[in-house]
Amino acid sequence: MAATTTHAPSLSFLLSHPHSASPQLRLRPSPHHRLRCATDAAAAPAAPAKNRRPADENIREEAARHRAPSNDFSAWYEPFPPGPDGDPHERYSLDEIVYRSSSGGLLDVRHDMAALARHPGSYWRDLFDSRVGRTTWPYGSGVWSKKEFVLPGIHPDHIVSLFEGNSNLFWAERLGRDHLAGMNDLWVKHCGISHTGSFKDLGMTVLVSQVNRLRRAPLSRPIAGVGCASTGDTSAALSAYCAAAGIPAIVFLPANRISLEQLIQPIANGATVLSLDTDFDGCMRLIREVTAELPIYLANSLNSLRLEGQKTAAIEILQQFDWEVPDWIIVPGGNLGNIYAFYKGFEMCRALGLVDRLPRLVCAQAANANPLYRYYKSGWTQFQPQVAEPTFASAIQIGDPVSVDRAVVALKATNGIVAEATEEELMNAMSLADRTGMFACPHTGVALAALFKLREDRTIGPNDRTVVVSTAHGLKFSQSKIDYHDKKIEDMACKYANPPVSVKADFGAVMDVLKKRLKGKL
Repeated sequence: MAATTTHAPSLSFLLSHPHSASPQLRLRPSPHHRLRCATDAAAAPAAPAKNRRPADENIREEAARHRAPSNDFSAWYEPFPPGPDGDPHERYSLDEIVYRSSSGGLLDVRHDMAALARHPGSYWRDLFDSRVGRTTWPYGSGVWSKKEFVLPGIHPDHIVSLFEGNSNLFWAERLGRDHLAGMNDLWVKHCGISHTGSFKDLGMTVLVSQVNRLRRAPLSRPIAGVGCASTGDTSAALSAYCAAAGIPAIVFLPANRISLEQLIQPIANGATVLSLDTDFDGCMRLIREVTAELPIYLANSLNSLRLEGQKTAAIEILQQFDWEVPDWIIVPGGNLGNIYAFYKGFEMCRALGLVDRLPRLVCAQAANANPLYRYYKSGWTQFQPQVAEPTFASAIQIGDPVSVDRAVVALKATNGIVAEATEEELMNAMSLADRTGMFACPHTGVALAALFKLREDRTIGPNDRTVVVSTAHGLKFSQSKIDYHDKKIEDMACKYANPPVSVKADFGAVMDVLKKRLKGKL
C-alpha cells in the first residue's frame, strides 16, 4: 500500500484558518524523523525573511487579506437560570437589545457546545496557545485569542480591542513562604495590569465590540451611546473603549465615593460624567430607568455580554499553568458577576475537554458590604440586600448585587466558599503583600485577607496551588495607602505602616537613623 504524505500547514495558516488544525499535528515525531529533519535543516539554505505588510496597510487590513471563511459556531441569549415554569425555547439573538428574560430574570450567553465539541480539547489548547503574544488582529488580545469561546459570530472589523488581557500571573513566593506558613504554590493573577487598570477591560471589549456591530451597517441600530452605573472601574473601562470606537459614553457615579484616580479616567476619555448624590445601587436604579427611555445601551453586568470577556481570565490562568487546574481561586466579590465569569470559563474548558476538573472558588467580600457572605452563612436560605457601608474596597461596596443568583450557581458547582474581611484585615493584608513586592489594591486585600483566614483554619493547605485574583491596580487607590502609612485611619492600628522619616540634611543625623533601622543587619 502506498504511503500517504501529510503536509502540515504553517503557523500563519493556522492563525488565519483556526479550524484547519488536525489532531495528527500533535503526534510526536520519531527519533529518526527528528534526526532527518535536523540533517535537512543543516543542508537547506536559510529561508528568506518574512516581509512586513505594506506600509500603507494596518494590522486590521492585513488580517482581512488572510481571513479564513466564517466558522459555524454560534451563541445566543437564554434565561438564567432556566426556570421550570419558563419557555424552554426562549432565546434571543445577540443582535437584539435585551437585558431581561420574559419573566424579568437575568439572561446568559449560551454557546453551541455541540459545534465546539467537534474539535477535541487538544485542538483548542493548541489553537489558543498559538495566538498568545502576537499582533495578528484580533488574536493578540487575551480575550479575542479565545474568540470562538467569546463572540464567535462577530466580524473582526467590528471588534474594538486595546489588546487587553495577557496579564501577569505572579508567583507570590515570599508572601506564601514567610507569611502564610510555607505556602509554596501561591500566585496572584494581576488582572489590574490592563489598559485602564482593572479586570473590567476584559468584559468591556466584548460589550463595546457588539455595540459597534449593532451601530454599523447592515444592522444600523439607532444607539445614541452606551451608559453605565459605576463604582469607578466600570466607567473607566467603558469610557476608554467607547473613545477608541468613537461611541458616546455616559457614566453615573456616586458622588464622593470613588477615588480621584478612577474619576479622572472617564473625564479624560471624554465621557459624560454624572456625579449623583446616592450610592452605587441608587445609580444602578437610575441608569435602568434612563436606558428604558433613551436609546442608550446598558453596559452594567446586568448585560451578560461582559461576562463572556471576563471568563477568559480563567482560561488564561489555565494556559499559564500549561493547562493544569489550580486547587483554589479567590475572587473579590461586589456585584458578583466576576465569580460566575470565572466559573463559566473553567466549566467551558472542562466540558470541551481542555481540562478534566474544576478548581474550588472562594468569593471574598468586605464585611461592610457582605450580602453574599450572610446568604452563605444562612445555608443559602434567604438573601437579604443591605445598604452597604463605606469600605476602602470601594469598587465592591454594593449591597444589592445584580448577579447574586449567578454567584450561587458558581459556588455550589465548585463546592465553593464565601469569606469576609473587616476594614483593618483587608488594609493589613494589602499592606503586607506590598511589603513582599506587590502594589495591591484594597479589593485584592479583601481576597488576601480571606486567604489568611482559610490558611489559619487549614481549609487551604500549604501545598495547594492557590490563585488570588487581583482585580485592579494599586495606583488607582493611592489615597487609601497614603492614609494607612500616615496612620490617619480612625480606629485602625495600621500594623504595617511605613511612614517616611524626616531627617536633617546632616551626615551624622542620617547615619543615626540608618543604624537604628539596620540594627542587627550590619
